[in-house]
Amino acid sequence: MSKSMHKTPMLDQLESGPWPSFVTGLKRLATDEGKQYQDTMVDLLGQLELSYNTRKGYWKGGTLSVFGYGGGIIPRFSEVADQFPASKEFHTLRIMPPAGMHYNTKILRQLCDIWEKHGSGLIAFHGQSGDIMFQGATSEKVQESFDEINELGFDLGGAGPAVRTGMSCVGAARCEQSCANEQKILRLLVNNFLDDMHRPALPYKFKFKVSGCSNDCMNSIQRSDMSIIGTWRDDMNVDQQEVKAFVGQKGRKYVIDNVITRCPTKALSLNDDDTLAVDNPNCVRCMHCINVMTKALSPGDDKGVTILIGGKRTLKIGDTMGTVVVPFMKLDTEEAYEELKELAETIIDFFADNALEHERTGEMIERIGLANFIKAIGLDVDPNMISNPRESSYLRIDDWDKEAAKWNDRKAA
Repeated sequence: MSKSMHKTPMLDQLESGPWPSFVTGLKRLATDEGKQYQDTMVDLLGQLELSYNTRKGYWKGGTLSVFGYGGGIIPRFSEVADQFPASKEFHTLRIMPPAGMHYNTKILRQLCDIWEKHGSGLIAFHGQSGDIMFQGATSEKVQESFDEINELGFDLGGAGPAVRTGMSCVGAARCEQSCANEQKILRLLVNNFLDDMHRPALPYKFKFKVSGCSNDCMNSIQRSDMSIIGTWRDDMNVDQQEVKAFVGQKGRKYVIDNVITRCPTKALSLNDDDTLAVDNPNCVRCMHCINVMTKALSPGDDKGVTILIGGKRTLKIGDTMGTVVVPFMKLDTEEAYEELKELAETIIDFFADNALEHERTGEMIERIGLANFIKAIGLDVDPNMISNPRESSYLRIDDWDKEAAKWNDRKAA
């Protein structure tokens, strides 16, 4: 006979608003008669209600892994197991998704069947880490679960002080704004750093995220230690006939108010004949005008990627955005992809040797100085890295003439 439901007045409140609630999903699993996980979900709801009342969390970690791996499992043992024994263990398996999050319905059904058989039935596509989160397994079921998931071709993702599961947008597979082969970039990096993902040996976590354009659907500039964002370096493509059609449909006032005046560098102007003039040298590829006028405007033809380092959420020094270290890298040959991989290796090696424990890459750079980091990884300073020249972190302004001469010599060569 299954356990009776705990009273959950505070959780019930989360179902009273207009939006779908995760509580409804948990209750459905807790009333799923005949399933082996039913009692677990009943006690999980009870523990969660207790946490809401006391404003304390009652999960503690530990050590748990599968054969051959040092990470990828998030152990969760309950500190109130005496009150809620059925949910005393509620471990999570982090599973790496396909690049670009591509699945077919057969695979999705197989994954769900495995987790109903071995776990709680609770799956997140996807967690903030980018992984498929299989939540709610007992210690004895973790290995069995992974073995079956692995048979389908899926592998554990990162956890702990390691290279974490990378993410890429759907990109070129479905998006016309894509400026790079996002899936190839991600697979190259994941395959190369798989050992660093499975066997944590870094000072702290290191994340790759790949976005195909400056819309940055992966939030890579904010959320990843190494952000790779597609861009272009020639002129933006403009179909003047489509521009005129758009102006005719929306009106000049709409275009001026919603496109022209919203360009951050004032690089756009609307001509008297309803064509668009673009000051391409001042275009910063923000994508706003392209997003609004998708038929009329599109990225240029000379495509590549911009590489930024050091993005992260709050930890020791607060949130940081990625800093440009490579303004443009053209990925049109296998040699170019090899160069990208070698740069990632250099950065991770330097991070492993120089970061303090529990310190992200951005915090390490803040501590040792950006100029020292750029020099250490073997990159030259480029004016395109700098948005505000008089506030440059890369070089001393009293040596500017000397540095400018070096850059001009490289450009001439």
